[in-house]
Amino acid sequence: MRASIQNNIRTIYLLGFFHSFMVVIPVFVPLLQGYGLSMSQVLQTQALFALTIALCEVPSGYLADLWGRKQAILVGSCLNAAGFLSLLWADTFVDFLLYEFILGLGFSLISGADLALLYDTEVHLSERGLPGGAGAGKSLSRLIAIEAGASGIAGITASVLLLWSLDAVVLVQAITGIAPLCLALGLVEVPRPQVSGGHRGNAKRILELLLFGKPVVLWTAFAIAVFGLLAVYVFWAYQKYWEVQGIPIGHFGYIWAAFAITVSVSARYASALEQRIGTGQVLCLIGVLPLVGLLGMTAFAGWSGVVFGFAVQLARGLSMSLFYEALNRRVPGDFRATVNSLVSLAVRAVFIVTGPLLGYALDAVGVRSTLLLLVVVFAPLIAIVLVPLLLRIRREEQSEEPRVAPAG
Repeated sequence: MRASIQNNIRTIYLLGFFHSFMVVIPVFVPLLQGYGLSMSQVLQTQALFALTIALCEVPSGYLADLWGRKQAILVGSCLNAAGFLSLLWADTFVDFLLYEFILGLGFSLISGADLALLYDTEVHLSERGLPGGAGAGKSLSRLIAIEAGASGIAGITASVLLLWSLDAVVLVQAITGIAPLCLALGLVEVPRPQVSGGHRGNAKRILELLLFGKPVVLWTAFAIAVFGLLAVYVFWAYQKYWEVQGIPIGHFGYIWAAFAITVSVSARYASALEQRIGTGQVLCLIGVLPLVGLLGMTAFAGWSGVVFGFAVQLARGLSMSLFYEALNRRVPGDFRATVNSLVSLAVRAVFIVTGPLLGYALDAVGVRSTLLLLVVVFAPLIAIVLVPLLLRIRREEQSEEPRVAPAG
């Protein structure tokens, strides 16, 4: 039993790798455009993906807390496998909508449950003095780094497969999409306090935790939502940007790989950087980097503009690692998956409405004007969430400092 629980960590790392090993993503925009879809339609497929997750994210996270993380991950992996297999015959707008709907169901079940199970496993091993864990914070950083690394490897693989055709990319995606289902069978549920009480009472407890619990929890959730939303926008603008800059499609995968490796490295060493330069300086870096990156992409053409995209990826890795660790450390285990799902829901809910608008802007006013618009919108939002977050972190640290008894 203990050995199986210890194996959870390695299994979740592998699950994270294969969930992120999506060779179709670096060339997804050219793939859909090859079937006659416009950028507006491409972003509509992503809006449906976001809508599906928005409707299922919180219920699936709650089910993971209620019935078990393993079951949620297992069912989600099964749906993802079915979704990737559906790509083999997809060739119309409706087919790609169906693909995104199935993936939305699968990812909503996995989202939050994998992080919660990893954190539960680390806490379980630590409390019992068992070997096998690196610590909850380090494990979360490693998982994010592994997922980003897998995305990078997928990018290189996609570029190599393009030597044959886009169909080869789709075929490999369908085959590798089955791997998480096999891995999920080996997971073991960690003993933990079970969610009790009525659903209404549990919902009240979750809202009280977010709104009236530790202030850092709420503002960390806001920060994850803002930076997550910015990352999604830039994510779908990249490929169109590269196309406009005249970058050959055969290079897309390599650029994607370099970006993913940047996220992986920055996430892996985010905690060490915070300890070295301090929380305030790291938060400033996280806030400034994506704005510098977007402005550089608009100001420079060709490969020079592409290079500025690395600044956005650096901020992505740092923010994901530090914010998710801070959130999960302050959330009790019985509702950890639900809270993680709620945070993801915030990003998806906004993208449902704004995703197609982003696609329309890319078609109507061009990539550079759209990127400048993102700077105008997100510069104040970043300040609004980071300044209060830093203030509340410092207050929390001051309140937790041991008081020294007066002499005499």
